[in-house]
Amino acid sequence: MIKVGPHWDIVRAPADLGERALELLGDTSGAVIADYGLMYWFIPSGHAQHWERLHHGIHALGAHGAEVTYVGVPPATWTQGPRLHWRTPASDGRYLTDPHRLRLALARALAEPAEEATAR
Repeated sequence: MIKVGPHWDIVRAPADLGERALELLGDTSGAVIADYGLMYWFIPSGHAQHWERLHHGIHALGAHGAEVTYVGVPPATWTQGPRLHWRTPASDGRYLTDPHRLRLALARALAEPAEEATAR
């Protein structure tokens, strides 16, 4: 478990929305952790406190106020689920996700489920 906030914040989303958002982000997504139906994106520290709520299942977690949050971070070799694993491994140049792009991708995933997008 690693403390969220000092170096990065986290956006947590249900896996169904997260998979669609990951598809929409493509190569612009940073590292993503998956764990039993949830996905976690790393965003720059301090951005969670400004994150506007999109959906009851999507949360931005950071070190704002008295709240302390921790996230499980798997070893680099854990790349298969369903337990804690890297959905998109961290690497040079692929660590943080732009919070604005992530928000747009998650909003689009909410508005346009994958079935509708593939039907076009």
